[in-house]
Amino acid sequence: MKLKFIIGLSSALCLSAMTVQAQKTNDVEQLRRQFQQLQESFEKTVKQQQQQIETQQQQISALTEKLDALTKSQPAPKTDDQKKLEAQLAAELGQKGATNSEMAASAAALQQPWSPAQPLTIARAGSSYMNISFDVLMDVGGSTEADPSKQLELGDHDPSNNGFSLRNAEIAVDGAVDPYFKGYGNIVYKLDQNNETGVELEEAYLMTTSLPDNLQVKAGQFFAAFGRQNAQHPHQWAFVDQPIILNRTLGPDGLRNVGAQLSWLVPTPFYTEALLGVFNGQGGTAFSFRNEGEPVDGIPRVHGRETIDRTLRGPGDMLFVPRITSSFELTDEQTLVVGASAAFGPNDTGSDKRTEIYGLDLYWKWKPAKANAGFPFVSWQTEANYQNFQAAANLTNAPASFTSLPAETLDDWGFYSQVLWGFKERWVAGLRGEYANGNAGAYNPDDIYRNERTRISPALTFFTSEFSKIRLQGNYDHGKLFGDQYSIWLQVEFMLGAHGAHKF
Repeated sequence: MKLKFIIGLSSALCLSAMTVQAQKTNDVEQLRRQFQQLQESFEKTVKQQQQQIETQQQQISALTEKLDALTKSQPAPKTDDQKKLEAQLAAELGQKGATNSEMAASAAALQQPWSPAQPLTIARAGSSYMNISFDVLMDVGGSTEADPSKQLELGDHDPSNNGFSLRNAEIAVDGAVDPYFKGYGNIVYKLDQNNETGVELEEAYLMTTSLPDNLQVKAGQFFAAFGRQNAQHPHQWAFVDQPIILNRTLGPDGLRNVGAQLSWLVPTPFYTEALLGVFNGQGGTAFSFRNEGEPVDGIPRVHGRETIDRTLRGPGDMLFVPRITSSFELTDEQTLVVGASAAFGPNDTGSDKRTEIYGLDLYWKWKPAKANAGFPFVSWQTEANYQNFQAAANLTNAPASFTSLPAETLDDWGFYSQVLWGFKERWVAGLRGEYANGNAGAYNPDDIYRNERTRISPALTFFTSEFSKIRLQGNYDHGKLFGDQYSIWLQVEFMLGAHGAHKF
């Protein structure tokens, strides 16, 4: 009896152990299946999210390309298409969790492609921000002419002497004032041949951002929209010095003045902008207009004529600068920009004398669709100017060389043409040819802003980074006043600014 009881108890215990073991095995298997299902579900979710991210990135890239195409020409008021694309881009970035400030920064980056002259953002508060940069250009070199600034390098920012020159140290600021205006300012320091510091408020102006009908207004002190290079600052130039014909017609410091400008983005199938600037037209920065000129024997003169202090008596005494420019996408790799400009206003040689300047400009650029950081590329830029200057007869108290100057019309014309080849990333080779001449007349034969001149300039530029560059340029000059002269210049640029990481 006891044996049966022991056998039965043993069997029960074994059966119970087997049942528990089977239960544990089933539980483990069930947990494994649940884990596998969770893992598969997780991988599926990750894959779906990756597909969504890739789709959104493709959409953003497409929108970016469209915005780049719309803003490839010079800055202009936003079109309806630009505003729509920006809204779409903001929506896409919003879906990815971008903040308002990030969306604003992305939109600004799309409108302003990077260039080595681009300022750097250091402060931002809501819709307002401020960029600041400090840019310095230094030149070293020499010429067969003892004093290059006397007849060869006439531009205010050109190398001023053999040896070292520092003709442009610029503090530039710009930013959004509020949703309606942007502000800009440029203060330039420069050293003369005696190492004395000169300071000028080069630009300080306000520009609207929200006018209807593709209109935009600029007001303050700024470069007139005449041609392509006049509105550029020296660190944006492709060569060390300013073209001869721009010195002769627009002046050594460029055509800039206090005034206002209205621009209109014309609703055409291609990019077209029409502009009209109205300025006081007074002083050395309005070189061919109400400018009393430089003293000769203690008397201010322009083209040998003694000038008068011609005050602003009404709208007719102001300087008017109209311009129209259009951009054409010839192919996916080629862009053509053409423009026409003019400037009309009085000059100070007489109470009723006036000056008219006309200009044509052309810019063509080729860049492959798969360019790396903008390289390689080829660009061609040409400007041609014509000036009609009504000069009064010379007044009294003139030195002997000026006594017989009658009233006459002085006509001057000329052009420059330059080709740039970005043959390798950060390396740009350039060649510029120039010609300027004027009609025969009774003008002062020693006038450096007349007579026939030619210049040929090869150059090689290396962008060490987006904040610095080194440029080597040679000049061959030929002129009636000085014969043949040769020069070589090495220019170094560096830019300082607080900034975050951005594209190189």
